[in-house]
Amino acid sequence: MPFDWISYSYAAIVTVGGILGYTRRGSVMSLLSGLLFGSLAGYGAYQVSNDPQNVKISLLTAGILTTVMGVRFKRSGKLIPAGLIGGISLFMVLRLIIVML
Repeated sequence: MPFDWISYSYAAIVTVGGILGYTRRGSVMSLLSGLLFGSLAGYGAYQVSNDPQNVKISLLTAGILTTVMGVRFKRSGKLIPAGLIGGISLFMVLRLIIVML
């Protein structure tokens, strides 16, 4: 069983980003979103580690974050956190599409 380091790292980045948003700005929404999407990304990483073709949860999670954070980046123009998470999520979407091929 291969261990998908990239997907687990992505899940950790999303989770830590939510926690940092809460500790720095007091944003409960960042905390909840980070924990929810980080958990979903972690579960998706577990599924991809067990079966490399099972990318549904990971792809859905990364796709939602790409869209939401991409729109936030476009509106605010702030690279951190919206542009960073949007870019990493886009990378994950492209990576997962390649894995499916």
